[in-house]
Amino acid sequence: MQNRAGLNTCHTLMGLGTYALLIALDRSKEIVIGRLGRFRFPAGFYLYVGSALGPGGLAGRLVRHLRADKRLHWHVDYMLNTKRTRIAEIWTVGGAARRECHWAHRAMRLPGASIVVPRFGASDCRCTAHLIYTDRLPDWTTFASLTSDQIQRWVMK
Repeated sequence: MQNRAGLNTCHTLMGLGTYALLIALDRSKEIVIGRLGRFRFPAGFYLYVGSALGPGGLAGRLVRHLRADKRLHWHVDYMLNTKRTRIAEIWTVGGAARRECHWAHRAMRLPGASIVVPRFGASDCRCTAHLIYTDRLPDWTTFASLTSDQIQRWVMK
């Protein structure tokens, strides 16, 4: 199955796993993020890390993130609900292990990484945030090396 964003829900996405959305923001924008409040997001790239360990697995979670018509539930839904953002790439790894916190910590080691919104995506853990900002396009091979995971890369059309 292929959705309008070009993501093929093939065999590698049918199970459980961890993912990162590489979100591009073309210009600085103020965005209200649910109960977290209003924040100024600088132009650049954002790596949002999450897990898909429930029903539907990676395929269900990623297709939901790519849909425009959805109820705003997670912090990232509010960010993706603006016309200025687009998902540029998706990085995934399969498995039932909860890796999202490990990925968030490792993403902070990327060149120029910083946190714009404390607690974004991290309301159910002790991480500073699961959304990491960088002013330059992060390299997925560097990120894969930092995590020590065999990461699949999906480039959006």
